Amino acid sequence: MPWASNATFLVECALDGAMALAVYKPARGERPLWDFPRRLYRREIAAYLLSEALGWGIVPLTLAREGPYGEGSLQAFVDADFEQHYFTLLEKPANHPRLKRICAFDLVANNADRKSGHCLLGPDAAIYGVDNGLCFHVEPKLRTVIWEFGGEPIPPDVVADVRRFVDAGVPDGLAALLTDDEQKALLRRARAAVKAGCFPENRGDRSYPWPLV
Repeated sequence: MPWASNATFLVECALDGAMALAVYKPARGERPLWDFPRRLYRREIAAYLLSEALGWGIVPLTLAREGPYGEGSLQAFVDADFEQHYFTLLEKPANHPRLKRICAFDLVANNADRKSGHCLLGPDAAIYGVDNGLCFHVEPKLRTVIWEFGGEPIPPDVVADVRRFVDAGVPDGLAALLTDDEQKALLRRARAAVKAGCFPENRGDRSYPWPLV
């Protein structure tokens, strides 16, 4: 996938005669960042585990695998309608409940790079959030295109799911991918979202990723 900022490959996976497409992101193909440690692929996996812990199914199945270029993440490929992205999906009110969940997910995960093109409309009509490698930093780094819900109440069922996550604590599989400080920050953000009960409003230009799509 030559447009990706890090080495990203569309690969075929085979198991017992069954075939599937997946997105492979090896650690050795990551560009170093000044504010995130290496092995961003672990954060891709952590994002999937957080989505599952919340019960939201936002992030496609993502696993750690040893591939042709070494260790990395393997994420189920979404055969999406690539003409659609956040800005087009927002035009349909029926999509808003799912987009609000992605918004809440990014708030809890501290997603520093939610671009419009990272919201994919799958063949099952569900909207998925992909490219989650820049999440879980201990410092506030929320950068997203999803600001239209700012100031609105977080849906009660979403709040209930986040509260349940807080009460249960960080599950072992997710904890194994995060530092102690990152786990504490994750729970702080989740508690803050429950206490606030509404989506945050845009803080200014630095709140947006670039490019937007």
